[in-house]
Amino acid sequence: MTSASSPTPPRACFLAIGNELLSGRTEDANTPVLARALNARGLRLEEVRILPDIRARLVESIVTCRAAYDLVFTSGGIGPTHDDITAACVAEAFGVPLVRHEDSFRKLEKLFADGTFHGDFNAARQRMAWLPEGATPIENSVSTAPGFALGNVYVMAGVPRIFRAMLDWLLPRLPSATPLCSQAWHAFDVYEGDFAAPLTRLQQDFPTLDLGSYPFEPDATPRNERGVTLVAKGYDAGAVRKAGAALRDLLGRTGRQVTKGEPGA
Repeated sequence: MTSASSPTPPRACFLAIGNELLSGRTEDANTPVLARALNARGLRLEEVRILPDIRARLVESIVTCRAAYDLVFTSGGIGPTHDDITAACVAEAFGVPLVRHEDSFRKLEKLFADGTFHGDFNAARQRMAWLPEGATPIENSVSTAPGFALGNVYVMAGVPRIFRAMLDWLLPRLPSATPLCSQAWHAFDVYEGDFAAPLTRLQQDFPTLDLGSYPFEPDATPRNERGVTLVAKGYDAGAVRKAGAALRDLLGRTGRQVTKGEPGA
């Protein structure tokens, strides 16, 4: 894991793992955290999959996604319970065994021995120190049990505060490129349909950018009014500024007051 600058945005995929995500018991809080962090570093998150705790499904997705993307991130499935199978699935996808990572094992053992963590350092907890052979630990400042990196796959915890801690440690060690930049303009009492045709034409003028139209409802704004936000996003700051000016003018043709940024920001 070494940081290097890239002239084009590396493409990333995120695998959010856990039956609890698919049942609705737990909401996925990690995707927006990861997306914002990658955007700031110039990494493009292009796909998110939510996967069940089924070994064959996980192995297939890891194999497919690590071949298709520059970077693959996962969350969930690295704890001590029977359904925490992510490490074993990554090992299978890479064709390597799981091995005990001695440094991680000793750190966990010490925390249970000195009473920092309650309970016994039993076999289930020891499993958290077993990583695919050749993996590099991703440090965990919250609960010590590591994530890990193997090849272009980065495996992190599903618990949001632990995920964020691991991501904070990992980010400086990832490749980097020009950060994503954006401009947004909004107006009240306007409607998406008013802009569909001219926005389509404008998108053709800026093929390297993402231009979007996002309606907002009254409960999202202090003024308790509905309206539309137009957004230009991309990795060419000059092109984004020009497209942003065009979006501002497009909203301005309605005769409504046009304000920079998101409503309520």
